Amino acid sequence: MKRYATFNEELRRRFGCRVQRISLDAGLTCPNRDGSLGTGGCSFCGDRGAAAVGVQIELPLAEQLQRSKNYLAKKFRAEKFLAYFQAYSNTYASVEALRKLYATALSDPDLVGLIIGTRPDCLPEPVLDLLSELHAKTYLWLELGMQSMHDQTLAAINRGHDHACFVDAVQRCQARGLRVCAHLILGLPGETCEQILASVRELNRLKVDGVKLHHLHVLKGSRLEQAYHRGELQLFERETYVQLVCDAVELLDPRIVIHRLMGDGRSELVAPDWSRRKLEVLNLIDDELKKRDSRQGSRLSK
Repeated sequence: MKRYATFNEELRRRFGCRVQRISLDAGLTCPNRDGSLGTGGCSFCGDRGAAAVGVQIELPLAEQLQRSKNYLAKKFRAEKFLAYFQAYSNTYASVEALRKLYATALSDPDLVGLIIGTRPDCLPEPVLDLLSELHAKTYLWLELGMQSMHDQTLAAINRGHDHACFVDAVQRCQARGLRVCAHLILGLPGETCEQILASVRELNRLKVDGVKLHHLHVLKGSRLEQAYHRGELQLFERETYVQLVCDAVELLDPRIVIHRLMGDGRSELVAPDWSRRKLEVLNLIDDELKKRDSRQGSRLSK
């Protein structure tokens, strides 16, 4: 058993079997790219947004689902699946278009729910109405990018909104009973470790349901790539990241489900090279928590 609450454990308890996420690209975009808010996206975002490696974006959604489902069933012996709308902002479209996208995924009998990744400034009330409707019918997670609670950092990475926008989005989602998983990047330019841990404490205060922790990595086509090649960007060493993640886990409310402890190495990765060996890093995190004899939430009372 892990020393923290994992998403895999949450899924197995709920469905009684192995459940795998199927990453999808619905062909949507982002207000920070299409000119309505800005262009070029956040500084950490590559050409494909947050799209997973291997997603065949040229295929219709139903075919993306079927191909990935067949692959994951063989590789992991998964019996059920969650459709993960991952790339870009997956509530940034008309309600009618979104309803059609989500319905296409849920029409598959092996799909038991949805994960929808988006920005906190892409949740108008009609979209929340639709999400509430879906929440009543299926297992639903809404992933929102916080990245940092510090407005100076958000401005520096060209995020396009402040932390108050994220807080407002979380509270409006919670008022409707929606599960919220927050994204937090560890190692953004200019942030100290204490500032990062302050963002972890903010997740506790907001009572989010889940969290994805990411190390800052540099992707091809991102604004950070230029800064990295100019020698202006300092990235965490692997050992530093392991220690910081363990500090964060110890501060995190045990009721918050941890969906991820680091980002994935991918073909677009420029740096750091150590992030290509994800399993190795996760094992080091487990070992460090065991060495400390600590677990999720162990520092909450201190």
